Amino acid sequence: MESGMTVLFVDDESDFLETLLKRMRKREVAVAGVKSGEEALDHLEKHPVDVMVLDVKMPGMDGIETLREVKRRHPLVEVIMLTGHADVGVAIVGMELAAFDYLMKPVDIDQLLYKIQDACKKRRIHLEKISARKKTPQAPV
Repeated sequence: MESGMTVLFVDDESDFLETLLKRMRKREVAVAGVKSGEEALDHLEKHPVDVMVLDVKMPGMDGIETLREVKRRHPLVEVIMLTGHADVGVAIVGMELAAFDYLMKPVDIDQLLYKIQDACKKRRIHLEKISARKKTPQAPV
């Protein structure tokens, strides 16, 4: 398992959320779970994560609003959208807002884990590029 990978699950369905968290912990993934978009934003302020798995349909702040705000405040967090409703329009909007991917519930846990690992790799590559740019002296213009 990739060391140091941290994942935040955001879903208003308590049973589904608890099951996901248990299954990911069994696979030795560092996870946390919250039940709303607002809680997700609060969590990110205090606990940085690599990847967020975000339910689309939630009361209050829905997944698209949450995604928009996460990308505004924490642009390097990779977000995987999760929904129980096949909605191509929502998937397109999510991808336009820089979601990493879009998966349907019920989700195969191994498929979800592979997506999370891919998203984490993408984030790490992006962070390495930023770090390399900061270390490279800029030529005078």
